Amino acid sequence: MLRVISSLLLVLLFICPTFAADPLAAWQPKFDPSGAKYTYLLSTVGHPAIEGATVGYRIRDRVWKESGGRLYVDYRPISQLGGEKDVLHKLQLGAVNGMLCSSVLAPNLSPRLGIVNLPFLIDSFAKLEKFRQDEELFREYGAGAAAKGIVVADFTGYGSYGWATKTPIRTLAEAKEQLFRIAQAPVNVDLYKAWGLQFTVMPWPDVPQALQTGVISGLDHTPIVCNITKKFTVVKNYTNIGYAQGLYIHLMNKRWFNRLPEDLQQILMRAITEESQKVRALTEQQQYEQIAAAKAAGVSFYDLSAAEKTKLVKLAEPVIQKWAEKIGPDYLNKVRKQLND
Repeated sequence: MLRVISSLLLVLLFICPTFAADPLAAWQPKFDPSGAKYTYLLSTVGHPAIEGATVGYRIRDRVWKESGGRLYVDYRPISQLGGEKDVLHKLQLGAVNGMLCSSVLAPNLSPRLGIVNLPFLIDSFAKLEKFRQDEELFREYGAGAAAKGIVVADFTGYGSYGWATKTPIRTLAEAKEQLFRIAQAPVNVDLYKAWGLQFTVMPWPDVPQALQTGVISGLDHTPIVCNITKKFTVVKNYTNIGYAQGLYIHLMNKRWFNRLPEDLQQILMRAITEESQKVRALTEQQQYEQIAAAKAAGVSFYDLSAAEKTKLVKLAEPVIQKWAEKIGPDYLNKVRKQLND
C-alpha cells in the first residue's frame, strides 16, 4: 500500500502545475513593487515566449523607472486572471484595469475591432504597421470601444495566419478534406463557411487532445504560436495563407485611466505606444525564426499558387461586404484606400 501511495505521489509531482517549475520565474521584477501608489492590473492569455506578449513586462519595467516607482504595471500573462471572455467582462466592470485581448475576441466588444480579422485586408506586417501609424485610422478603429468606456491603447501581434495540418495542403480542394479548429470568433466562422471548409469552433485548451485523438486534423493559426506551443510535434505541415495578422489589442478601462495623475497618464501611454511598436518589429523577426526552427525540426511549409490564392480571395469578398455593415462601410473603404495607396 505504501508503495502504491508513493507511486501516486510521484505521478502527481510530474503532472500537477503546483509542483511544476515557475514558467514566469525569469520575468519577475527586479524591484520591490510594494511601495507603488498606483497599480495597473494587466491581463493576457499569451505566454511571454511569444514576443507580442512580452510587451507587458517591457511596459512594466519602463513605467516603474520613469514614474519613480509610483506606478506598478502588474502584468499577468498565461490566463492567470481567467479566460479572455471572463477577463473582458471584468475589464468593463473595472475589476481588471487592462488586457492584451486577442483580435479574434475583441469584436465582441466592438465590431470595428474585427477589421484586422477581415481576410486579405491587413494581411502583412507592412500593412499592419501602415494601419497603426495612421493616427486618424487608429483613432476611428477604437471609437466603438471608447463609447463603452474602454481605451484602445495600441496593439502587438503573434504573426500571420495559415493552416497547420497533418497532411499537406496545396489547393483549396485538399483543404476541404481537413477538419480545422478555428477560434471562437464570428468573422472566422463566416470566412470558413465562405471557403466551404469543414471546421469546428474549439477553445484553445482543448486543442492538444483534439489533435492527438484525431478529432481535428488542422489548425487555423500562426507559425509562431504553432511552434512555441509544440503543435508542430503533431501537425507536420504548414500552408502559408497570410490572410490576417493575429493581434494582442491593448484595452484599458477608461475610468481607471482617468483617475491617474496626468503625468502618470502620459508616462503610461508613451510606454505603451513606444514599446508596442518595438515589439511589432520583433514579432516579424520571430516569425522568420520560428519558421526556420520548425523547418529544421522536420515541418514542411507550402505556398498556394497564385490561382489557388485568387480563389480564396474571391470567395472571401462577401465576408468583407457582410462585415462592412457592422464595421462601417465608409471606414472600411478608407482603410482599404489608405493601405493600397
